[in-house]
Amino acid sequence: MVPGEGGRDGPSDRRTWLQERRAAAEAEYDAEAAGYDSDPYPHTSHEAFVRLLLETCPAGGTVLDAPCGTGRYFDQVRASGRHVVGIDQSAGMLDQARAKGIATSLHQVGLQDLTFDGAFDGAMTIDAMEYVAPEDWPSVLANLDRAIRRGGHLYLTVEERDQGAIDAAFAEAQVRRLPVVRGEITGGGAGAYHYYPGRERVMRWLDAEGLDVVAEAFDQEDGWGYRHLLVRSR
Repeated sequence: MVPGEGGRDGPSDRRTWLQERRAAAEAEYDAEAAGYDSDPYPHTSHEAFVRLLLETCPAGGTVLDAPCGTGRYFDQVRASGRHVVGIDQSAGMLDQARAKGIATSLHQVGLQDLTFDGAFDGAMTIDAMEYVAPEDWPSVLANLDRAIRRGGHLYLTVEERDQGAIDAAFAEAQVRRLPVVRGEITGGGAGAYHYYPGRERVMRWLDAEGLDVVAEAFDQEDGWGYRHLLVRSR
């Protein structure tokens, strides 16, 4: 049995279990980093929303890509005449991003640990919030909001699953005695963890943080739903 994956051998403390999931995910990304870009996932609206974000930033401004992964959107930022700073908790992914030679700076840090204060004209968090546990969502949004200047914009994606899959995963997790809450799906590799809060709950968190939605879209990609949100800091 994989430690932390269930049964009587798993940790009873939820925070410990979540920390293990986060550490395992980091290790998986490190292991996959070198070949990560060779098998890109399908996408439709990501680049369009990055463009919308960049249009809100002044020429020569700086955008935070958090997390940046291998730097997939660095070229788009540079082509727009803006600068990019990347963060990621995976050293392997940062090595790939660094090899592109585009970012002004790169930092190994997770979304939960960001400490930037008014340093950026905008920020993007793409295909990452599904790894954030519900108890960390408010603080992660606060970290991203604090990182951008007042009135700046943040683009984030929120992955969605159908309710049937969420209910089935919750039932299975209870059988396995995992310390989960509804909306969390675990399985597959040791680091497998996704949380699907749904649009209504996300909107409440955004409002509580003082982030107003200015553009929104939804894609269905290869069985996965992606909600795109461009929000403005009050």
